[in-house]
Amino acid sequence: MNRIFRKFLATAIASASLLAGAAHAAEPLPAALPVPVTASFSILGDLVRVVGGERVRVTTLVGPDEDAHAFAPKPADARAIVQTRLLVINGLGFEPWAQKLAKSSGYKGATLVASQGVKARVMPEEKGHDSSSHAHDETDPHAWQNPDNVVLYVRNIAAALGKVDPAGSAIYQANSTAYVKELQALDTWTQAQFAAIPVAKRKVITSHDAFGYFAAHYQITFLAPQGVSTDAEPSAKDVAQLIKQIQREKIKAVFVENMSNPKLLAQLARDAGVTVGPALYVDALSAQGGPAESYLQLMRHNVTQLAAGMRAN
Repeated sequence: MNRIFRKFLATAIASASLLAGAAHAAEPLPAALPVPVTASFSILGDLVRVVGGERVRVTTLVGPDEDAHAFAPKPADARAIVQTRLLVINGLGFEPWAQKLAKSSGYKGATLVASQGVKARVMPEEKGHDSSSHAHDETDPHAWQNPDNVVLYVRNIAAALGKVDPAGSAIYQANSTAYVKELQALDTWTQAQFAAIPVAKRKVITSHDAFGYFAAHYQITFLAPQGVSTDAEPSAKDVAQLIKQIQREKIKAVFVENMSNPKLLAQLARDAGVTVGPALYVDALSAQGGPAESYLQLMRHNVTQLAAGMRAN
């Protein structure tokens, strides 16, 4: 009798467990992990990965060594946005195609403008430049070139992730706090690299005007044959004036960016009698195995190369 009862009890428990499991499986999960997030370009994608950690899966629209200024979205990019729960863009006119893409794809999720709260720089009007040639003649969108601004970026990202995934909010806040300390250490290190270089020697030639925030923060003068957008073409007169300035001021620090066409700057350097230094990473990370796989690596690489170039001025 006891044996029969025990068998009945075991069968009942097993059946109850199966029913409970089926009921639990039928309940909707509060949020699927990892949370799908789409970032407009590679630098922003890196920041989202740092803050989100294992709780997010990041898709980047404009990848390493690619130019967001000249990006042309594909159908696959629209599909990626539709499937995401958070779209993260830089704003400040950097990627005007992003919100158009989101609208045309029918995206209904949240959108974060990561640069929210940044004090935007206004570009000086360029003489002889057609102001309709690109989307951001006045506002400089490259705010991430100042680590202080990236502190705002990561805090904004943490808050936005916490809204779409409340269960992970504490993790996102902890990750952003830890990363802020790394950004502050980066800034301190960078200040030290430039401290021994007289301000009068802090002059650099680059292929497009993307270092405005960096220049203001670290007291460096950047001169570029292109404007703030890589799709702008400088006039022959502008290039000739720049060559004269390079020769007059004996500027040796000449660099091209990883996602730019190097022909113009190479010709400029040749005509001015200077050597083009290693590539700088400005609007995009390097591919895997390169010197700028993350934002922190990008900044350390650029600072190291810029300091060496300016010491030769």
